[in-house]
Amino acid sequence: MATSGAHERPGSKWYSRLTTVALKTTDHSRNAPSDLLISIDSGAGVGLQQQVYAGIRRAILDGVLTPGTQLPSSRALAGDLNVSRTTTLLAYEQLLAEGYLSARHGSGTFVASELPDALPRRVLVPRPTRTRHPALSRRGNALVETPGPARRLTGPPRPFRLGAPALDRFPYRLWSRLVDQRLRSMTMGQLDYGDAAGFGPLRQAIAELVESARGTRCDSDQVFIVAGAQRGLQMLATVLLDHGDRVWLEEPGYNGARSALLAAGARIVPVRVDDQGLDVAAAVKRSPDARLAYVTPSNQFPLGVPMSLPRRLALLKWASAVGAWIVEDDYDGEFRYGTRPFQSLHGLDSDGRVIYLGTFAKSIFPALRLGFVIVPSDLRDKFRDARRAADVHPPVLEQMALTDFIAAGHYARHIRRMRGIYRERLEALSDAAQALCAGVLRLRRVQTGLHAVADLLGVDEDRVCLEARDRDIEVSPIGMYFTGPPTFKGLVLGFASTNPDAIRRGMERLAGSIDGAMRPDERKNRA
Repeated sequence: MATSGAHERPGSKWYSRLTTVALKTTDHSRNAPSDLLISIDSGAGVGLQQQVYAGIRRAILDGVLTPGTQLPSSRALAGDLNVSRTTTLLAYEQLLAEGYLSARHGSGTFVASELPDALPRRVLVPRPTRTRHPALSRRGNALVETPGPARRLTGPPRPFRLGAPALDRFPYRLWSRLVDQRLRSMTMGQLDYGDAAGFGPLRQAIAELVESARGTRCDSDQVFIVAGAQRGLQMLATVLLDHGDRVWLEEPGYNGARSALLAAGARIVPVRVDDQGLDVAAAVKRSPDARLAYVTPSNQFPLGVPMSLPRRLALLKWASAVGAWIVEDDYDGEFRYGTRPFQSLHGLDSDGRVIYLGTFAKSIFPALRLGFVIVPSDLRDKFRDARRAADVHPPVLEQMALTDFIAAGHYARHIRRMRGIYRERLEALSDAAQALCAGVLRLRRVQTGLHAVADLLGVDEDRVCLEARDRDIEVSPIGMYFTGPPTFKGLVLGFASTNPDAIRRGMERLAGSIDGAMRPDERKNRA
């Protein structure tokens, strides 16, 4: 007996058909018939064979089908489900191969008398009406309360999404070909655990890359491949800091760094940022004996200002004098618009105090989850040992493909191409803001990176963000990047992830969001 009903998949014009069938089976241990209930959905995105297999397997594990129960023939099952016999036959073959079913010549197909040993029997226990767990640790609560790096909606990129590159312009076919070539040629040795520092040829490629692009030098054995810059930050904080150590953190600053430092038990010392970057003199007055300073000198996050050369030199002098570490996070310094970059802190460092942190999330795509850390030579062996005790190394296949992408010149060409695309999208953002939000939204100058900061005049930023969310656009309030009270009202707007037309439409929605967030008196004054 089968029942079916059509339903529409969310967000799609296509219709799928859901079929539920109750099949008559025979339990020979009780000499009685029983029902087998299977549901299949032709629009579920899962193959019909897999759905039939999963339905029968679940019935066996739940005890609906007991050992010795005879199943209908594959032909009868196919007829009731209105699928091809091949579908049900392959599902039966898979269950037979895995030991859930047994076939008796001339008699039919039965549930195996002994199920695979590795599968636990399901025991039904009543769910507790109230669960009591120990409280989180103080560090756990601090992490929970730390805002994320951006406010995002689920789904594809929307106007002003922060932290996302132009995924629509990435050379996917080229990347797929490189991955496929590496996958086909992998040896048994490469499938085993590898070097804790990462894939050797990639480390060499990165050492050459930072020398040509960022004006600094290192040996490949100083380079460690990590599963994204955030993982690198977590490892550095764990290895370098003791509980209660003071750390300078830019104010406003990157929340991912704040969470990594809190997880290590550090005491964060917020240090204000002005138009020259982190105020080193103010930091020395507040906490001269800090153990570490975390900075984003190429493109301060989120304000977008580069750290001036005098500030860089002052920071290096302080670190050398007190024996402190500096973590230089260069998260999107490749993308510059009409300006020459300052030399990196790492390139200016003569005392081995700077640890350089880089990522491919912005230059390639975030899901790659590959970044790198460049440590001083005398820290190399200790960091390697700590790495072995932590997570060994990121997946090797992606490291190999990235090596080929860099070595063949594809990476350099991609960066040059993306600079032009991002410049066009930045101009579209600026033009749209001026045309649609003049007098209430003022963009600050953007010299580097993939986002802009805009001052919000006379409107509450949190109300604007809520209105924007209702209009299906993503904006983040500047206040979420302050540890203390924010010094101004503003929004952080990504411009890289969508094309100029989408940016223009997004600005129209943002203008509506600002208008919707205004109180009547504010709206009257604006008019």
